[in-house]
Amino acid sequence: MRLRTDDDIYRARLVYLGPPGYTLPMHLPYAQYGMFVLLVPLFMFVHYLISFEIDPFPAWEIALAMVSTSYVFRHVDPDRPARVVIRTALTDWKRTREPATERRDPRLVASRIRIREELI
Repeated sequence: MRLRTDDDIYRARLVYLGPPGYTLPMHLPYAQYGMFVLLVPLFMFVHYLISFEIDPFPAWEIALAMVSTSYVFRHVDPDRPARVVIRTALTDWKRTREPATERRDPRLVASRIRIREELI
């Protein structure tokens, strides 16, 4: 269970609303713009490695960057920043838990316990 804090700093979001007089239809934090700008060239490079062609308009790369950015920022909150979400995703896909095997719990036997009396 999460408790909501009364701190205004957690509710404040740095949001770019658009140029003066022209408000954008969506309200995105600056971090989402930055991640989107980093992902588009990354996806363009991956597409180039696969096809050895450079598209004049990278529509698929822009769409993938938009979906990836929105997916990451669904899991972001004031207690878990975007870098932690990305690091968790990168480490979880390569490290899986071992399948649960039958493990025997250690048995505690009182016969091995010795009580010594100490003189004060």
